[in-house]
Amino acid sequence: MQDNATEVTAAGIARMAGVGRAAVSNWRRRHADFPRPVGGTETSPSFALAEVESWLRKQGKLAEVPLRERVWQQLSGHPDGPVTALTHAGCVLLLIHDRPPVWLELGAGSDERLAEMLPGALREVFTPRFGPESAQPVPQAVNTPGPESAPAADPPTAVNAVHSPSPASPRPAVHTPTGTELLPSVPLLRGVAELAAELGARQTFEFLLGRHLDANPRQYTLTPADLAGLMADLAGPARTVLDPACGTGALLRAAATRPDQKLHAQDSAPELAALTTLRLALHTWSTVRGATGDTLRADAHPQLRADAVLCHPPFNERNWGHDELAYDPRWEYGFPARTESELAWVQHALARLKDGGAGVLLMPPAAASRRSGRRIRADLLRRGALRAVIALPVGAAPPYNIPLHLWVLRRPEKAPAQPEVLLVDVGQFAGEGRGGPDWRAVREAVLDAWQAFGRPGRFTERPGLARALPVIELLDDDVDLAPARHLPPPAAADGAEQLTSVRELLGETLRLTAGLTPPRADTAHPARWPLTTIGELARGGALMLRTGGNGGHARVPVLTDHDVLSGTGPSGTLPESDEEAVLTAPGDVVVPVLGGGSVARVIDTTTAGAALGRNLVLLRPDPAAVDAWFLAGFLRGTANNRQASSYASTATRLDVRRLQLPRLPLDEQRRYGQRFRTLDEFERALRHAGRLGEQLVRGMYDGLTDGTVAPD
Repeated sequence: MQDNATEVTAAGIARMAGVGRAAVSNWRRRHADFPRPVGGTETSPSFALAEVESWLRKQGKLAEVPLRERVWQQLSGHPDGPVTALTHAGCVLLLIHDRPPVWLELGAGSDERLAEMLPGALREVFTPRFGPESAQPVPQAVNTPGPESAPAADPPTAVNAVHSPSPASPRPAVHTPTGTELLPSVPLLRGVAELAAELGARQTFEFLLGRHLDANPRQYTLTPADLAGLMADLAGPARTVLDPACGTGALLRAAATRPDQKLHAQDSAPELAALTTLRLALHTWSTVRGATGDTLRADAHPQLRADAVLCHPPFNERNWGHDELAYDPRWEYGFPARTESELAWVQHALARLKDGGAGVLLMPPAAASRRSGRRIRADLLRRGALRAVIALPVGAAPPYNIPLHLWVLRRPEKAPAQPEVLLVDVGQFAGEGRGGPDWRAVREAVLDAWQAFGRPGRFTERPGLARALPVIELLDDDVDLAPARHLPPPAAADGAEQLTSVRELLGETLRLTAGLTPPRADTAHPARWPLTTIGELARGGALMLRTGGNGGHARVPVLTDHDVLSGTGPSGTLPESDEEAVLTAPGDVVVPVLGGGSVARVIDTTTAGAALGRNLVLLRPDPAAVDAWFLAGFLRGTANNRQASSYASTATRLDVRRLQLPRLPLDEQRRYGQRFRTLDEFERALRHAGRLGEQLVRGMYDGLTDGTVAPD
């Protein structure tokens, strides 16, 4: 079967050829033989992948489509949609992972034979991994779409074929697709198998799923890996783990540490439940029981008593089943108000735990203090079910502008004689800008406090950070559990001395800044240099151009666009990826491509080795041809940036290849480069002075208002 049905967008063509989207638009206008659109819309057309690949190769713009890119284009342009394609790919990758000889035998035949024989082979794998229900084909669709069903135009697949008469009814997340359903995916599946031979089955699925999530960021709420690891550590070792709102499976992946575990997952989105179930099966040899359905209305695991429950529930849901579930036996601690969906999830977690089992839930801060939930919070405290409330820094998880909480639960075996609750606030470890928190500091502070709280003996209070509070002190009219309201600030006896130190450092910095002030500018006639572009220099080998955004295999600091704009050190994170990260080296020049600012940063030894983040372009000049400071200085010219920028309705994007440089001898470049370097030192000193000034002003306000600094 030919792959003519696979479509690719202009953005995909640009990635295949290593050019910007503007170049693809130019090709369409200038070349009459450029492939005609076969789908999409007038403003966002799509093209046949095979035709595009042939045209690029004929024009000499592409020697060969990289295997990863080809497989991704096959998946994203699949006639039944990328989710169906990704699910079929995950099924085959699990077969390759568990029984590679079976795949080798099936793959040797024709496409039609492969599609015919594949369902039987998948059933042999699905039964031990997912349970006998998953080995059955998808039931025939009933034309009664519910809130979870896919659009009617989508054909039956492994994830969207069931339109149940009762949309709340749970069902297995993964079903065996039929041969008819698999036949359009066969070219993709062969490409996926080839990629798995290169990367491994698990890494291949992670790559494809990661690209899909990146391409649809608004459709999925992700739990950062660092937060998932912290939640799993708080729950402790567990043989049976449940995530009733599993999303992309980050929490269960963090908890899956040994092959004898049993992982239970449920999500209301059928496609997400299927992808997550396959992802977990590829990640671990544990038994995986995945289900799709509305957990609160139709629990797929009603008899389960788990060692641990981890959950990142949906926040602020009004339609969570308040009217239908008034007499549900899960509400041991009180019937949640319509506005308290999070407290319904808390009680669901407790109901699915065995006695002594632990639960950790990510919660919005309002759940700790809303008056409508005070009676349930009070009963959770009295009975010892709520063991800790941990206030996280801003930026720990979406929504990133709110400092979320972790609630640590324990299903009580008996009522404690003198119950206490641990309150922790690690908001002080928030990172600058969009880089996220200092996860190492967060992890150490939280786990140290939690482990100390669990040991016999009196818990030692850590001012401003952690405190064990008797429950009786919280049982007032509000039952407010927000840690910040109960944790006294750290002792500030040395506040005046610290402010004196900051003031002295600010004075030294201002004197240094004055010494770095550029000399008076002498008037000169406008120069008429011959110009070249970054694109021409890259083609000629004078510099190398790379774009960022891949996390790579190892966890290394990530230089973000905000870091470049603010002149700070690497502060970001990227999800682990099987694509190689772009690592910075001394002498590289890094340029942000969004925002419209004229910024370029030369990498020094303190920043070298960081991974290049999203929306950044790295230029690595040949020192024998281009001076790095000369390059960075001319790239910052306002007129230069203006002529290389394109404008959308909400953002300005810089086409780095169009930025211009004068053609100057290397000695002359170095003369300009030295001047640009001194300007950069002056700019850094100004920034440092500004930060010290802000610290001094903030400290003075705090000292005057809390009485640690005298007004005289």
